[in-house]
Amino acid sequence: MLNNLQLNSEGKLKHFLSIEGLNKSLLTEILDIAESFVGIGDHQIKKVPLLRGKTIVNLFFENSTRTRTTFELAAKRLSADVLSISISTSSTSKGESLLDTIRNLEAMFVDMFVVRHAISGAAHFIAQQTAPHISVINAGDGQHAHPTQAMLDMFTIRQIKKDFSNLRVAIIGDILHSRVARSQIQALNILGAAEIRVIAPKTLLPAHVESLGVNVSHNLNAGLKDIDVVIMLRLQKERMSSALLPSESEYFKCFGLTEEKLKIAKPDAIVMHPGPINRGVEIHSKVADGPQSVILKQVSNGIAIRMAIMAMAMQKQGAM
Repeated sequence: MLNNLQLNSEGKLKHFLSIEGLNKSLLTEILDIAESFVGIGDHQIKKVPLLRGKTIVNLFFENSTRTRTTFELAAKRLSADVLSISISTSSTSKGESLLDTIRNLEAMFVDMFVVRHAISGAAHFIAQQTAPHISVINAGDGQHAHPTQAMLDMFTIRQIKKDFSNLRVAIIGDILHSRVARSQIQALNILGAAEIRVIAPKTLLPAHVESLGVNVSHNLNAGLKDIDVVIMLRLQKERMSSALLPSESEYFKCFGLTEEKLKIAKPDAIVMHPGPINRGVEIHSKVADGPQSVILKQVSNGIAIRMAIMAMAMQKQGAM
């Protein structure tokens, strides 16, 4: 089972591949440990020695800015040596298989792979194949999962709202193609959110989406009523095999978040977005940059969360 692969014989985190199968206690532990790392960015020396002597390899087979950069910063702040492989100029572009790439890197005595891949299950496959001492962190695989993004979102929510038990959360946009949405829904359910709503046109919802533990709405105005947390998702046009929408302007008219529509949610509702933002498509700039937006806080929190997960996977917990 996936969660057995993620945990060692003592029930501690070994790999971090998916939220699915993990329990509330472990997710809360990740959030608590991340809390101890939050202030490190304010120190004159922005490092702790927890992973000194360890080597972490970033294997990004897909383009990324926020995720790759925050993983690099997180590893460096833990004092690890970091190697970021440019896949476009690596031997993979010459026909080397994924497994051969992993085997060659293992021969260089590395300790962790951070993997982002367009194929669902790639991180899981690597975790099954690696040497026993190596940990694997999933930085996003296909349309399957993006667990560290979900955890930084949970961390941001907890910082502001404190408790999940009374929260009503709306996830709006391209649910069908979003690995982030799947991981967010799993995390929110495990942490005990009162209600999770997904709001999208029918063409952007997976079949039987209700089985994930969500309520469905196809109307933004109705769906935003009594909401505490608004999570916007971008249209993932690169994953769409056919035209699922009339136009971007029509989509924005019906599902784009504006200041006026945000007023339907609770007055203290926060607005989130995993990025990258398509301004004027899923969210208006005045909302993205407005007082209820915590989008940049999400980016900052990505460092602390990824520090916590990497430290836990190597069984080095707590800030110094």
